[in-house]
Amino acid sequence: MIGVTENLRKIRDLVAKSAVDAQREPGTVKLLAVSKKQPVDKVLEAARCGQRDFGENFVQEGLLKITATSSEDLIWHFIGHLQSNKTQAVAEHFDWVHTIDQLKTAERLSRQRPANLSPLNICLQVNIDDEVAKSGVDAAALPELAQAIAELPNLRFRGLMCLPEYKDTFDAQRPAFAKLRTLAKSLSADGIDTDTLSMGMSGDYAAAIAEGATIIRVGTAIFGPRIVDQRT
Repeated sequence: MIGVTENLRKIRDLVAKSAVDAQREPGTVKLLAVSKKQPVDKVLEAARCGQRDFGENFVQEGLLKITATSSEDLIWHFIGHLQSNKTQAVAEHFDWVHTIDQLKTAERLSRQRPANLSPLNICLQVNIDDEVAKSGVDAAALPELAQAIAELPNLRFRGLMCLPEYKDTFDAQRPAFAKLRTLAKSLSADGIDTDTLSMGMSGDYAAAIAEGATIIRVGTAIFGPRIVDQRT
């Protein structure tokens, strides 16, 4: 059975090729290893291969892994829906949050971020396809919310994140990512410093890279099938 080490090598090679195909430097695309529902030993194997950025969707599961890997100097991204009663734990232990879509959530994180830690990196989740069942701010409300969050202490506004509607071809995947890139450029033009586009997963990262993704989120292609009954 192919393990994490070999999977990581393959994904890195494919990401680099996608960047070159898009006339970009491979180093401009960060690989975020989505470790939700994966055992700690696989996280440690990835860390030994030089992987530093890991993403978790569930707070309690993430805290267990952060504690278990504390000697590895890893960077932890929260990429799931954030409930208001979980903001303190995230503010105290994570380095990034990709899924903010309400000012009150950002305000709680700002108040709860310990003074001895660097500012918490924040991405706004955009409902890029206006899907009723998905979280995210709509494009019209984005500038006001981004400006308000950029002014909060203890946070650093970094950019935008999206989870587009599923499309099965490269050409069909690109428009949603292009729209997010355009929204980010508009924020920058308005004076809101924006350097991050968190977009693209295992099935569409090549299209995301072609449209300017700076962080892609890849899980099972690195770690294999998830453990479905793991406690969260």
